[in-house]
Amino acid sequence: MHILVTVLLFVLGLVLIVKGGDWFVDAASWMAEITGIPKFIIGATIVSLATTLPELIVSLMAALEGKVDMAIGNAVGSVIANTGLILGISIIAMAGPVASRQFNVKAGLLIASCVALWFACRGGGLTLTGSLLMGVIFIAYIVDNVIKTREIVEYDATGVVAAPTAKKSDLPLQLFHFLAGTAGIVIGARLLVDNGSELARILGVPENIIALTFVAIGTSLPELVTTITAILKKESSLSVGNIVGANIIDMTMILPACALASGGTLPVGAQTIALDIPAALVVSLVALVPPIIIHRFFKWQGFLLLAVYAAYLAIMIL
Repeated sequence: MHILVTVLLFVLGLVLIVKGGDWFVDAASWMAEITGIPKFIIGATIVSLATTLPELIVSLMAALEGKVDMAIGNAVGSVIANTGLILGISIIAMAGPVASRQFNVKAGLLIASCVALWFACRGGGLTLTGSLLMGVIFIAYIVDNVIKTREIVEYDATGVVAAPTAKKSDLPLQLFHFLAGTAGIVIGARLLVDNGSELARILGVPENIIALTFVAIGTSLPELVTTITAILKKESSLSVGNIVGANIIDMTMILPACALASGGTLPVGAQTIALDIPAALVVSLVALVPPIIIHRFFKWQGFLLLAVYAAYLAIMIL
């Protein structure tokens, strides 16, 4: 009976995070659009930040409670799931050319963040120095977004920024979505962390395995929903941009924040250094290097990403 209640509360946490993230993204996008912010910056920053909010809250709560395996496992596991599973599906469905000018810098920053994190953690923990290094990459990501935004601001024939399509009359509803979405993410994260740890204890499974699989995939559901929506609307750039941006934020903002919450240093286990971070780097290289060089995605990349992700799960579990 106890395990059934734990599983139900764990699933409830996932549901609250997914629905809360959905409402939060919608509200954040509406607030940005009503102020006249270009759609590119909405997708590259606000939507990416909003869809990574579940990972941030879950990892921070875990770090504050001393559950460091869950904190880092969720962040790194989300990058692996986002790229190996979600981006793999997206590439299979929408293989094709990429906008190199917008793609290459962010792809390079994601690869750099994986390499930098591995070097920073080789001593067994993410220290203040390592966190500062990751912070530099995060700042570079934000600066690149600002530069790209200046280049592609949408103007009408008179040179005036295009009017937003959002309606001011929707303010009460969007405010409710913003507050309820935030509450859903926070409460869902609490249920996810507490009951995920309890499941690990009951089943005798290491906490980091739960974090790298169920929790990581659960907190990546907003990216999965965004990807499915993008596939249905044939908007491949939205899907790829959101996933790459979310991964950079996972690596360069969430982990340093967890290190600060842990007193300045985030302990990192041997498996994370030997398997998890290298796996994040491998799936990033498979996904990003071909389009950097050849300027397009290929279906074989998607199938290879799914195969690598499946192999990673098999190695980790066995």
